[in-house]
Amino acid sequence: MKIRKKSIDELELMSYTDIAYEIIKEDKKQYNTPSLFKEVCDLLNLSNEEFEEKIGDFFTALTTDKRFILIDSINWDLKENHKVNVVIDNGDEEDISSEEINEDEELEDDSLEESEEDDYSDESIDDSQNAEEDIQELTIIDEDDLEE
Repeated sequence: MKIRKKSIDELELMSYTDIAYEIIKEDKKQYNTPSLFKEVCDLLNLSNEEFEEKIGDFFTALTTDKRFILIDSINWDLKENHKVNVVIDNGDEEDISSEEINEDEELEDDSLEESEEDDYSDESIDDSQNAEEDIQELTIIDEDDLEE
């Protein structure tokens, strides 16, 4: 049964996103958020105040519902109406084989890694000591002291 022919009782049992889904599916066109929610509100006989109160929640619901897709940051459509093309770009990067790296470069890399590890371990000790000192400097204030 078409969405616009359903009774108000049937529509009230549906979520706003289910109604929006049926509207887009039947009309076969894209809607921006206010126009789509206005259609939903018209079907449910909601007031302008309710429209203004609930449009933010409606937008959030559309965003999280996997049946909808936002086209060009303006219009909502159904994902089933669009196909997805996946493009994998490998780039122009050249792979360097392990044979091309000479031994001197490997030695430099190893010594660099060891010195970096030493630096990090010293910093973590200093940071933990500083954190302990900071905690010791904290003072506990009672609510009664704040009122004075």
